[in-house]
Amino acid sequence: MININGTIFEDSQANLSPYNRGYAYGDAVFETLKINNGKPVFWEAHYFRLMASMRILRMQIPMHFTPEYLEKQLSSLVSVLSSSAISYRAKITVFRDSNGYYTPDTNAVSYTISISELESDNYIISDQHYEIELFKDYLIAPNLISTLKTNNKIINVVGSIFAKENNYNNCLLLNTNKSVIEALNGNVFIVNGNTIKTAPLSDGCLKGIVREKLIEIVSKSPAYELDESSISPFELQKADEIFVTNIVQGIVPVTKYRKKTYTSEVSKDLLKLLNIKLRLG
Repeated sequence: MININGTIFEDSQANLSPYNRGYAYGDAVFETLKINNGKPVFWEAHYFRLMASMRILRMQIPMHFTPEYLEKQLSSLVSVLSSSAISYRAKITVFRDSNGYYTPDTNAVSYTISISELESDNYIISDQHYEIELFKDYLIAPNLISTLKTNNKIINVVGSIFAKENNYNNCLLLNTNKSVIEALNGNVFIVNGNTIKTAPLSDGCLKGIVREKLIEIVSKSPAYELDESSISPFELQKADEIFVTNIVQGIVPVTKYRKKTYTSEVSKDLLKLLNIKLRLG
Protein backbone atom coordinates (compact mmCIF):
# COMPACT_ATOMS: atom_id res chain seq x y z
CA MET A 1 0.00 0.00 0.00
CA ILE A 2 1.16 3.53 -0.72
CA ASN A 3 -0.19 6.96 0.17
CA ILE A 4 0.00 9.52 -2.66
CA ASN A 5 -1.08 13.00 -1.62
CA GLY A 6 -3.49 11.63 0.98
CA THR A 7 -5.04 8.88 -1.16
CA ILE A 8 -4.12 5.25 -0.45
CA PHE A 9 -3.50 2.90 -3.37
CA GLU A 10 -2.55 -0.71 -3.82
CA ASP A 11 1.07 -0.94 -4.95
CA SER A 12 -0.03 -2.17 -8.39
CA GLN A 13 -2.30 0.87 -8.82
CA ALA A 14 0.17 3.50 -7.63
CA ASN A 15 1.60 5.32 -10.64
CA LEU A 16 3.89 8.31 -10.96
CA SER A 17 4.61 10.16 -14.20
CA PRO A 18 7.94 9.47 -15.94
CA TYR A 19 8.32 13.25 -15.88
CA ASN A 20 8.23 13.23 -12.07
CA ARG A 21 11.04 15.52 -10.96
CA GLY A 22 12.15 13.17 -8.20
CA TYR A 23 12.74 10.55 -10.90
CA ALA A 24 13.98 12.83 -13.66
CA TYR A 25 16.29 15.12 -11.67
CA GLY A 26 16.51 13.75 -8.14
CA ASP A 27 14.47 16.81 -7.14
CA ALA A 28 13.12 15.25 -3.94
CA VAL A 29 13.82 14.81 -0.25
CA PHE A 30 12.83 11.89 1.93
CA GLU A 31 12.52 10.80 5.55
CA THR A 32 12.87 7.20 6.68
CA LEU A 33 11.04 6.59 9.96
CA LYS A 34 10.35 3.86 12.46
CA ILE A 35 6.71 3.46 13.53
CA ASN A 36 5.92 1.67 16.80
CA ASN A 37 2.35 0.87 17.81
CA GLY A 38 1.00 3.20 15.15
CA LYS A 39 3.14 6.17 16.21
CA PRO A 40 6.28 7.48 14.45
CA VAL A 41 9.17 7.59 16.92
CA PHE A 42 11.25 10.75 17.26
CA TRP A 43 8.53 12.34 15.13
CA GLU A 44 9.30 15.95 16.04
CA ALA A 45 12.93 15.57 14.97
CA HIS A 46 11.93 13.89 11.70
CA TYR A 47 9.29 16.51 10.94
CA PHE A 48 11.58 19.48 11.50
CA ARG A 49 14.39 17.87 9.50
CA LEU A 50 11.97 17.36 6.59
CA MET A 51 10.75 20.96 6.77
CA ALA A 52 14.33 22.28 6.96
CA SER A 53 15.34 20.15 3.97
CA MET A 54 12.43 21.49 1.92
CA ARG A 55 13.35 25.07 2.79
CA ILE A 56 17.00 24.53 1.86
CA LEU A 57 15.90 23.16 -1.54
CA ARG A 58 13.48 26.08 -1.98
CA MET A 59 10.40 23.88 -2.05
CA GLN A 60 7.06 25.46 -1.25
CA ILE A 61 5.77 24.03 2.03
CA PRO A 62 1.97 23.61 1.84
CA MET A 63 -0.03 25.21 4.63
CA HIS A 64 -1.56 21.82 5.54
CA PHE A 65 1.88 20.17 6.02
CA THR A 66 1.59 20.31 9.78
CA PRO A 67 3.05 17.65 12.11
CA GLU A 68 -0.49 16.50 12.85
CA TYR A 69 -1.44 16.15 9.18
CA LEU A 70 1.60 14.11 8.18
CA GLU A 71 1.39 11.94 11.29
CA LYS A 72 -2.25 11.22 10.44
CA GLN A 73 -1.21 10.19 6.91
CA LEU A 74 1.34 7.77 8.36
CA SER A 75 -1.18 6.32 10.80
CA SER A 76 -3.87 5.93 8.13
CA LEU A 77 -1.49 3.86 6.02
CA VAL A 78 -0.67 1.58 8.96
CA SER A 79 -4.37 1.15 9.75
CA VAL A 80 -5.27 -0.27 6.32
CA LEU A 81 -2.56 -2.94 6.34
CA SER A 82 -3.70 -6.49 7.02
CA SER A 83 -0.82 -7.02 9.41
CA SER A 84 -0.35 -7.70 13.10
CA ALA A 85 3.14 -6.17 13.19
CA ILE A 86 3.81 -3.62 15.94
CA SER A 87 6.68 -1.91 14.15
CA TYR A 88 7.11 -0.56 10.62
CA ARG A 89 9.59 1.22 8.44
CA ALA A 90 8.02 4.19 6.64
CA LYS A 91 9.39 6.49 3.98
CA ILE A 92 8.00 9.94 3.20
CA THR A 93 9.19 11.32 -0.14
CA VAL A 94 8.45 14.93 -1.09
CA PHE A 95 9.12 15.98 -4.69
CA ARG A 96 8.69 19.21 -6.59
CA ASP A 97 5.46 18.82 -8.52
CA SER A 98 5.94 20.80 -11.72
CA ASN A 99 7.10 20.72 -15.30
CA GLY A 100 10.26 22.30 -16.61
CA TYR A 101 13.79 21.05 -17.05
CA TYR A 102 16.50 21.97 -14.56
CA THR A 103 14.44 25.08 -13.78
CA PRO A 104 11.02 24.05 -12.41
CA ASP A 105 7.88 25.90 -13.42
CA THR A 106 6.82 26.19 -9.77
CA ASN A 107 8.05 25.12 -6.34
CA ALA A 108 4.80 23.37 -5.33
CA VAL A 109 5.21 19.82 -4.02
CA SER A 110 3.54 16.42 -3.84
CA TYR A 111 4.37 13.48 -1.61
CA THR A 112 4.28 9.71 -1.28
CA ILE A 113 4.41 7.51 1.81
CA SER A 114 5.39 3.83 1.65
CA ILE A 115 5.61 1.34 4.49
CA SER A 116 6.98 -2.12 5.31
CA GLU A 117 7.02 -4.38 8.37
CA LEU A 118 9.85 -4.59 10.91
CA GLU A 119 10.50 -7.52 13.24
CA SER A 120 10.90 -5.61 16.50
CA ASP A 121 9.84 -2.34 18.07
CA ASN A 122 13.03 -2.16 20.17
CA TYR A 123 16.52 -1.88 18.74
CA ILE A 124 18.48 -5.12 19.03
CA ILE A 125 22.27 -5.53 18.85
CA SER A 126 23.45 -8.22 16.48
CA ASP A 127 26.52 -10.30 17.36
CA GLN A 128 26.99 -11.35 13.76
CA HIS A 129 30.13 -10.69 11.72
CA TYR A 130 30.04 -7.15 10.29
CA GLU A 131 33.00 -6.14 8.16
CA ILE A 132 33.57 -2.72 6.62
CA GLU A 133 35.97 -1.09 4.18
CA LEU A 134 36.56 2.40 2.84
CA PHE A 135 34.83 3.32 -0.43
CA LYS A 136 37.33 5.60 -2.14
CA ASP A 137 36.14 5.66 -5.75
CA TYR A 138 34.09 8.82 -5.27
CA LEU A 139 34.23 11.54 -2.62
CA ILE A 140 31.51 13.72 -1.10
CA ALA A 141 31.91 17.50 -1.18
CA PRO A 142 31.08 18.82 2.30
CA ASN A 143 28.24 21.34 2.12
CA LEU A 144 24.74 21.87 3.46
CA ILE A 145 23.09 19.78 0.73
CA SER A 146 25.30 16.76 1.50
CA THR A 147 23.78 16.63 5.01
CA LEU A 148 20.25 16.15 3.60
CA LYS A 149 18.37 12.99 2.62
CA THR A 150 17.73 13.69 -1.05
CA ASN A 151 17.15 11.44 -4.06
CA ASN A 152 20.72 12.19 -5.16
CA LYS A 153 22.30 9.13 -3.52
CA ILE A 154 24.19 7.54 -6.43
CA ILE A 155 27.45 7.34 -4.42
CA ASN A 156 25.61 5.27 -1.80
CA VAL A 157 24.22 3.01 -4.53
CA VAL A 158 27.57 2.44 -6.27
CA GLY A 159 29.26 2.01 -2.89
CA SER A 160 26.69 -0.60 -1.88
CA ILE A 161 27.35 -2.53 -5.07
CA PHE A 162 31.09 -2.37 -4.36
CA ALA A 163 30.49 -3.70 -0.85
CA LYS A 164 28.33 -6.55 -2.15
CA GLU A 165 30.84 -7.50 -4.84
CA ASN A 166 33.64 -7.68 -2.26
CA ASN A 167 31.67 -9.36 0.56
CA TYR A 168 31.69 -6.36 2.90
CA ASN A 169 28.69 -5.59 5.08
CA ASN A 170 29.14 -1.86 4.68
CA CYS A 171 31.55 0.82 3.54
CA LEU A 172 32.58 4.18 4.92
CA LEU A 173 32.45 7.28 2.76
CA LEU A 174 35.09 10.01 2.55
CA ASN A 175 34.72 13.70 1.85
CA THR A 176 36.97 15.69 -0.48
CA ASN A 177 39.31 16.35 2.45
CA LYS A 178 39.75 12.56 2.78
CA SER A 179 38.02 12.50 6.17
CA VAL A 180 35.62 9.67 7.10
CA ILE A 181 32.12 11.13 7.30
CA GLU A 182 29.53 8.33 7.35
CA ALA A 183 28.60 4.81 6.30
CA LEU A 184 26.62 3.91 3.20
CA ASN A 185 23.40 3.68 5.23
CA GLY A 186 23.95 5.81 8.32
CA ASN A 187 26.29 7.76 10.52
CA VAL A 188 29.49 6.35 11.97
CA PHE A 189 30.93 6.59 15.49
CA ILE A 190 34.33 5.43 16.76
CA VAL A 191 35.14 4.63 20.39
CA ASN A 192 38.45 5.02 22.18
CA GLY A 193 38.23 4.34 25.91
CA ASN A 194 35.39 6.53 27.15
CA THR A 195 35.62 8.96 24.20
CA ILE A 196 32.97 8.60 21.51
CA LYS A 197 33.71 10.43 18.28
CA THR A 198 31.62 11.25 15.23
CA ALA A 199 32.12 13.53 12.25
CA PRO A 200 30.71 17.08 12.45
CA LEU A 201 28.02 18.25 10.04
CA SER A 202 30.53 20.71 8.60
CA ASP A 203 32.39 17.70 7.16
CA GLY A 204 29.32 16.88 5.07
CA CYS A 205 27.87 13.92 6.95
CA LEU A 206 24.17 13.11 7.03
CA LYS A 207 22.22 14.94 9.71
CA GLY A 208 20.92 11.67 11.13
CA ILE A 209 18.18 11.46 13.72
CA VAL A 210 19.82 8.62 15.69
CA ARG A 211 23.12 10.52 15.44
CA GLU A 212 21.35 13.47 17.07
CA LYS A 213 19.84 11.29 19.82
CA LEU A 214 23.17 9.61 20.60
CA ILE A 215 24.93 12.96 20.80
CA GLU A 216 22.32 13.98 23.40
CA ILE A 217 22.83 10.72 25.32
CA VAL A 218 26.64 10.89 25.31
CA SER A 219 26.71 14.60 26.17
CA LYS A 220 24.60 13.99 29.29
CA SER A 221 26.39 10.82 30.41
CA PRO A 222 29.15 11.09 33.04
CA ALA A 223 30.58 7.82 31.70
CA TYR A 224 31.46 9.16 28.26
CA GLU A 225 33.05 12.12 26.51
CA LEU A 226 31.82 13.34 23.13
CA ASP A 227 34.25 14.35 20.39
CA GLU A 228 32.55 15.85 17.35
CA SER A 229 35.47 16.38 14.97
CA SER A 230 36.95 15.15 11.70
CA ILE A 231 37.85 11.46 11.54
CA SER A 232 41.02 10.39 9.78
CA PRO A 233 41.00 6.92 8.14
CA PHE A 234 44.11 6.16 10.24
CA GLU A 235 41.98 6.38 13.39
CA LEU A 236 39.84 3.41 12.39
CA GLN A 237 42.44 0.74 13.16
CA LYS A 238 43.29 2.42 16.48
CA ALA A 239 39.68 2.46 17.71
CA ASP A 240 38.31 0.09 20.37
CA GLU A 241 34.90 0.06 18.69
CA ILE A 242 33.22 1.34 15.54
CA PHE A 243 29.47 1.39 15.06
CA VAL A 244 26.98 2.57 12.46
CA THR A 245 23.66 4.23 13.32
CA ASN A 246 20.38 4.66 11.47
CA ILE A 247 16.71 4.96 12.35
CA VAL A 248 15.73 1.42 11.35
CA GLN A 249 18.57 -0.58 12.95
CA GLY A 250 19.56 1.76 15.77
CA ILE A 251 23.19 0.77 16.41
CA VAL A 252 25.14 -1.76 14.35
CA PRO A 253 28.58 -2.69 15.79
CA VAL A 254 31.43 -3.23 13.34
CA THR A 255 33.39 -6.41 14.05
CA LYS A 256 36.19 -6.08 11.48
CA TYR A 257 38.03 -3.49 9.40
CA ARG A 258 40.99 -4.87 7.49
CA LYS A 259 43.14 -6.70 10.06
CA LYS A 260 41.52 -5.07 13.11
CA THR A 261 38.67 -6.63 15.09
CA TYR A 262 36.48 -4.76 17.54
CA THR A 263 34.50 -5.23 20.73
CA SER A 264 30.92 -3.98 21.22
CA GLU A 265 30.55 -3.26 24.97
CA VAL A 266 30.01 0.49 24.53
CA SER A 267 27.63 -0.11 21.62
CA LYS A 268 25.50 -2.39 23.79
CA ASP A 269 25.45 0.12 26.64
CA LEU A 270 24.45 2.98 24.35
CA LEU A 271 21.76 0.84 22.75
CA LYS A 272 20.09 0.36 26.14
CA LEU A 273 20.00 4.15 26.58
CA LEU A 274 18.75 4.64 23.01
CA ASN A 275 15.91 2.17 23.58
CA ILE A 276 14.84 4.19 26.62
CA LYS A 277 14.63 7.28 24.39
CA LEU A 278 12.79 5.22 21.80
CA ARG A 279 10.08 4.25 24.29
CA LEU A 280 9.75 7.83 25.48
CA GLY A 281 9.30 8.98 21.89
